[in-house]
Amino acid sequence: MIPHLPSIFAAIGPVVAWSLVLILAIASLCCVLFALRNPRRPLIYVASGLLALAVIIVAIPTVAAPPLFSLLIGIVAVALSIAGGGPASQLVLALASRSTVEGVNGGIVVAERTTPAERAEGEHPTREVLRGGTTIGFLERLATTGSIIAGFPEAIAVLVAVKGVGRFTELDAAEARERFIIGTLVSLIWACACAALFRLAAA
Repeated sequence: MIPHLPSIFAAIGPVVAWSLVLILAIASLCCVLFALRNPRRPLIYVASGLLALAVIIVAIPTVAAPPLFSLLIGIVAVALSIAGGGPASQLVLALASRSTVEGVNGGIVVAERTTPAERAEGEHPTREVLRGGTTIGFLERLATTGSIIAGFPEAIAVLVAVKGVGRFTELDAAEARERFIIGTLVSLIWACACAALFRLAAA
């Protein structure tokens, strides 16, 4: 029986590896879901680390994942992309722009352009911009992950262009531009990492 052990390990090894990848992805998704209900930075750090570890494992040359594992990894990757990008973006934005004032509708408060007369009277009107970011982020990451999984990553350029045009009138303030760029990049990087998890597993 001993001479057959290498062949047994060779057969079981890939199953164990893909099971580990799936477990890591599910654990990352669980951390994200907990973070949505109870925002805490350690949960996002752990979720990011688990996702990175899963991607590293699938990047190691090995046999392609069995169809069932590919399907399950794909489902978890899409869910993780949609749910996890928001908390990750909020964390990075909080670290990068600590002086930003948040609005009541999920955007940020920026100063309006004032006339010399208004400045002379000491008036400082403000407005809230970049509202509705949560819903847009969900759709953005769903489209990004879906386009990569479908083998059409070029669609990301169209997605970014549409988003930029839709937000164009709100980007006259430096704070808004900075928040828009950082949030978009973090969201896209997270979605691409989740999509890579499936693409590498199915390769």
